[in-house]
Amino acid sequence: MSGFDLPAYLTARRALVDAALERVLPPEDAPPPTVHRAMRYSVMAGGKRLRPILVIAGAEAVGGAAAEVMPTACALELIHTYSLIHDDLPAMDDDDYRRGRLTSHKVFGEAIAILAGDALLTLAFRLVADNAASVKDPRAVGDAVAEIADAAGTAGMVGGQVVDIESEGKAVSAGTLEYIHLHKTAALIRASLRVGARLAGGDAAAVAALSEAGRDLGLAFQIVDDILDVEGSLEQLGKTAGKDQRQRKATYPALHGLEASRREARRLVERVKTRLAGFGERGAPLGALADYVFERKN
Repeated sequence: MSGFDLPAYLTARRALVDAALERVLPPEDAPPPTVHRAMRYSVMAGGKRLRPILVIAGAEAVGGAAAEVMPTACALELIHTYSLIHDDLPAMDDDDYRRGRLTSHKVFGEAIAILAGDALLTLAFRLVADNAASVKDPRAVGDAVAEIADAAGTAGMVGGQVVDIESEGKAVSAGTLEYIHLHKTAALIRASLRVGARLAGGDAAAVAALSEAGRDLGLAFQIVDDILDVEGSLEQLGKTAGKDQRQRKATYPALHGLEASRREARRLVERVKTRLAGFGERGAPLGALADYVFERKN
């Protein structure tokens, strides 16, 4: 896996995802134009496109191709972006910057930001339904809808966000911290890999292995995010640094310290690569992505 050209892979997959997002998002001048401008403002602001790339990599790991899963890959990016728009609102994290530019509510106002997030979430499920045209087994689309809904709702991202908010300023246990990270972040990353493999015809064993790899990858991603909030800057991160500590949020460095957090993230990344061993060269992109998650600076 060490010889895999991850930068070339990411560049190619990001280009595919960005082109697809350009196609599926409503035009800025489509009525009502304000909300469509807001949707595009946040989605097309850049970002790593990690979740859609994981959908594609999950499909490729079982012998599929990007074209088979692209509508669902776009859907995962729309859900992620909606969560960021809402997360940045004054009622939540109250942040002024995201992806290196002003947050949605700072540009369009709180009401339009909320509605833009709502519209992105709704459009996401339309895109998953559209994926029925490019899969061999239409039942896989129903599975994908259920999987994504669970990962995005109270059993996943929303549930993790609730506990995160309720834990601010409190001393939390290691178990509560892990619950927050597994639900708020890891659930959608895990689902990205699972639905990519399922839509591309992966068998139960392959989907299960990718599911475990996705869980570990998602947890490692959030631990590194916690570390970067301590060590990074606005220029590096594209968002305000140091907010976790100021808001007394439950984070790995706050509970375990920076060095222990780094060790745990590395342990999880190595476990991801172990879980991918059965996929051979088809798992190489995911193995390289795991290292990228650990080594990233933004």
